[in-house]
Amino acid sequence: MQTSVTFKNLEPSEPLKSYVKNKLEKLDKLLDNPAEANVVLSVEKIHHITEIKLTGDRLNVNCREKTGDMYSSIDIALDKLEKQIKKNKEKIRKHRQGSRTEAREMKENFESITDEGISSRIRVQNIEYKPMDIEEASMQIELIPDNFLVFTNARTNKVNVLYKRKDGDLGLIQPLG
Repeated sequence: MQTSVTFKNLEPSEPLKSYVKNKLEKLDKLLDNPAEANVVLSVEKIHHITEIKLTGDRLNVNCREKTGDMYSSIDIALDKLEKQIKKNKEKIRKHRQGSRTEAREMKENFESITDEGISSRIRVQNIEYKPMDIEEASMQIELIPDNFLVFTNARTNKVNVLYKRKDGDLGLIQPLG
């Protein structure tokens, strides 16, 4: 990992620079591709501030931490950075896994479609329906073993469905308009 350490309002020190680089090398194991880290260490009044910008192939992570001690500021910022990297990797992994799952389901659905273009899970039953009024359809449904009757309403000339409800009454499905 390429690392650049910049000091603002602070005397540059080699121990701080090597501390940051060593800690960032440990984070390098989490990354798949080479990345570049820009670290800015600064002091404002009594606050020691660490800002880290990590840029990689598909990764762009920023964090900032302000404490009373520079070393603790660096440690906390690197902990935040590690959490962000793990979260980003998990997000990418779930996204890729989801697209594979969807592709697999689409393939299975495609394979289950028969030559006629109808899914093998659907049973097709052809029926003849004739024009009749609702009263005649209600008498007709009592005579057949099915729970529904498809007919053309003689008054509206539209296809209707009359069905037996669980409570013993009849229900009617008719198109609007």
